[in-house]
Amino acid sequence: MIDRNAKALAFLRVGVGIFFLIFASYKVFGTAFTLHGGFQFWINKFLQEGAYPFMVPVLRNFVLPHATAIAFLTAYGELAIGVSLLTGIAVRQSSACGFLFMLTLLFSSDYPGASVPAWQYFGASLSHSVFALCFLTFLIAHPAGFSFSRHSKQAHHSFTTP
Repeated sequence: MIDRNAKALAFLRVGVGIFFLIFASYKVFGTAFTLHGGFQFWINKFLQEGAYPFMVPVLRNFVLPHATAIAFLTAYGELAIGVSLLTGIAVRQSSACGFLFMLTLLFSSDYPGASVPAWQYFGASLSHSVFALCFLTFLIAHPAGFSFSRHSKQAHHSFTTP
């Protein structure tokens, strides 16, 4: 029997997976984001409205020159994360990727400015920091009992058998 914490983690994992499938759907099944400037629009918006200063050269000198490839990586990465979390397969690996992705987005787009109070850094980052904390939780949590993958069932069985 799966305990309440494992059920709660599974519910959170599936919920985050659904969000990522939603995020990926318009990117994967349409071309506006990947082939028609949608990705570049967001990167330019990040540069104008709130990239952390150390990210500005990365966004300008690496991301924008490789925008199409990175747009496809973003779209299919979100799809892979969503499928992984929804099915419970390779949750730790996709959570590591998701955590890095959220940190990248946080530092690319959530800079409130140099002279704001510390609490505003946290407020500005909510759209990415909450997902980052979810991914960190999935990385730390014991996979037994909160995943549908074959590995976790074996782990759960060996964990509960004396």
